[in-house]
Amino acid sequence: MARTVAIGYQNYQELIERNAFYIDKTLFIKEWWENIDKVTLITRPRRFGKTLNMSMVEQFFSVDYAGQGRLFERMKIWKEEKYRQIQGTYPVISLSFAPVKSMKNFADTRHLLCRLIYEQYNKYRFLLDVDGLMDEKEKALFCAVSRDMDEDIAAMSLNMLSKLLMKQYGKKVIILLDEYDTPMQEAYVNGYWDALVAFITNLFHLTFKTNDCLERAILTGITRVSKESIFSDLNNLEVVTTTQNKYEDTFGFTQEEVSEALKEFGLSDMEEGVRDWYDGFTFGNKSDLYNPWSIIHFLDKKRFSTYWVNTSSNNLVSKLICEGSADVKVTMEDLLNGGTLRTNIDEQIVFSQLDYSENAIWSLLLASGYLKVEKHLFDVESGKEMYDLKLTNKEVRLMFQNMIEGWFKDYSPAYNDFVKALLQGDIDAMNEYMNIVARDTFSNFDTGRHASEKYQPERFYHGFVLGLLVDLSDRYVITSNREIGFGRYDVMLEPRKGNEKDDAVIIEFKVHRFRREKDLEETVKAALAQIDSKGYAAELISRGVSPERIRKYGFAFEGKDVLIGTPEID
Repeated sequence: MARTVAIGYQNYQELIERNAFYIDKTLFIKEWWENIDKVTLITRPRRFGKTLNMSMVEQFFSVDYAGQGRLFERMKIWKEEKYRQIQGTYPVISLSFAPVKSMKNFADTRHLLCRLIYEQYNKYRFLLDVDGLMDEKEKALFCAVSRDMDEDIAAMSLNMLSKLLMKQYGKKVIILLDEYDTPMQEAYVNGYWDALVAFITNLFHLTFKTNDCLERAILTGITRVSKESIFSDLNNLEVVTTTQNKYEDTFGFTQEEVSEALKEFGLSDMEEGVRDWYDGFTFGNKSDLYNPWSIIHFLDKKRFSTYWVNTSSNNLVSKLICEGSADVKVTMEDLLNGGTLRTNIDEQIVFSQLDYSENAIWSLLLASGYLKVEKHLFDVESGKEMYDLKLTNKEVRLMFQNMIEGWFKDYSPAYNDFVKALLQGDIDAMNEYMNIVARDTFSNFDTGRHASEKYQPERFYHGFVLGLLVDLSDRYVITSNREIGFGRYDVMLEPRKGNEKDDAVIIEFKVHRFRREKDLEETVKAALAQIDSKGYAAELISRGVSPERIRKYGFAFEGKDVLIGTPEID
């Protein structure tokens, strides 16, 4: 009989005691312990079991769970005699920065971080009553830890608690910090990065670097925040990103584990669809990894849906693509069409570079799980590393499609009317609605810190083509022959097989050049002439599309003004 799928549980003990569905990852304990790294930072995308694994580690080592080996007796780790002996024998400080979300300013963020530390002190408040453990000065410092504690007290807080726990239990402390980078992402989005970096740097230095009472530590997060910021002097840090081989199958489900789960729930006949929707993550040399959240929901609901990408807002991703350069939008078009991006990546995410560095954007999307490594290339002579990246799977592709649809539907309801007019060949309505769309959405494609009015049209029409690609891909094969810069951007809509009732469409975008064209009408004519000179209609005719079923449009841009014309108005 299949076990019950329990949705939303992140506490290891609760899952085991309820005999709920759980895939055994306890050998991570052995692997991590025997690696003897002092401080380990593991980055994985969200909903990949990081919190559950941290709970598992805490409950295995913590003195609070002494004598509770029953939680592990059915697991692989319990077959190791050595590890049976150390279960429940270490003091453990376990906290999570996950609650630090939607914080609009540094003061509120600092207050919540201090509160999380204060809750750890409350857990161990009984130490104040242990005879001889603390002198009066130490008791005063203990009581000074609060939601509004001074900067120096906050920085020293976890270091002080480590010292007290070591004195009480006679062993150095294990520290577990889950979702360490959540406050950092909030700080970047909301503009208080520098203040938070100063606070976190001091806390981490005294907790993980100069803490003589630290046995081992694990930090988890989505990204590796740049070493130049919060990890500036943490030279005892072992970083395990998604491209590293360590712990490669500890987070996420392997193909073998998914196959066994589908068999348990009588869903083996749906395995091919599961692979198409949810497979594709690669950690180190381990490919064919699945996001646990999607698989668990699929086992429970037995139908395909975008479970993982709907678990939190994708505001940062949308911001980076929407406000990104024309090159970023062109790359997204290729990726949505199943293409590959070859680039170098920097796994030390520098948030301040996201406004202008395409490399930083793709690195963040890779760390976040939206992209996967298809191939790793290393040039021995130059020492350069390059990666071929693709969208991870169908679930991720649908997420991006929905996100792009939202750019226009949220900002300009006229977009849907424009698409209808395009399909109907109504040139007057196309002009009316396209100008509304451009007016309403222009600024949303050009709001980055390094934005330039010069490149507004370029960013807009590349974003516009992404919208077409998403909205009409079920009816048309959409291709483009672009030239980045103030030149052409040709778009061809060829009806898919079985959709012969629709006309083919060729669109040429041109930005008005005042030295060559006196007005937008001349720019339209230049665009239409270029369609003919490049022979796009001949290309469609050679593929069986009759000439009378090919519509040609020239789109001319000048600022937020747009004029659309056809050969018939010449």
